[in-house]
Amino acid sequence: MKKQSSAFLGIAVLAGLSCLPGTKAHAFEDSARGIYFEGGRAPHGDKGASNSATVGVTLPWSLRQPVHEGALTSYWDLFASHWRGPAIDDGAHSYTQIGAIYTWRYRFDGGSSAWFAEGGVGGTLMDHLYKTPDRTFSTAFQFTEVLGLGRSFGENGKHELALRLQHFSNGGYKKPNPGENFVRVRYTYHF
Repeated sequence: MKKQSSAFLGIAVLAGLSCLPGTKAHAFEDSARGIYFEGGRAPHGDKGASNSATVGVTLPWSLRQPVHEGALTSYWDLFASHWRGPAIDDGAHSYTQIGAIYTWRYRFDGGSSAWFAEGGVGGTLMDHLYKTPDRTFSTAFQFTEVLGLGRSFGENGKHELALRLQHFSNGGYKKPNPGENFVRVRYTYHF
């Protein structure tokens, strides 16, 4: 049931993205800095779920490059996140995390589409070891990978909504290494 609700959330977000008012067709430069807010959920089956709330900034890094039928840019994503997971003993556990991700963004239709896809890799550090009834991290440092699909809207595409899948693990350099996978929804405002 909980996996179905996560899948339903993803479908609902993508449907909502397609209904957003469009922007005039133009080449999105993706060169403005941004601030974002993001919420996420990592299902744990019958053991509950971990939830996350994140705030971050995006800092453009590369100029736009034409690639096939679209345009490619990149940016740094610097963030602070708060996780709340199922407890091993009485009460819920909270975790604070900081991180940086280098992200590549591909805009469709020669760069003039409001739609984009992105992927990135980076590293994070938590204030203490993440432990839930079915997962225990062995390190506070984690690698992270992200894939996302989003859409720009509003005047000059200043606003964005994106659905993102994000994985955290230590890359196997210390056991146990169960990893954690979040489905996230992000709103970004570019200035």
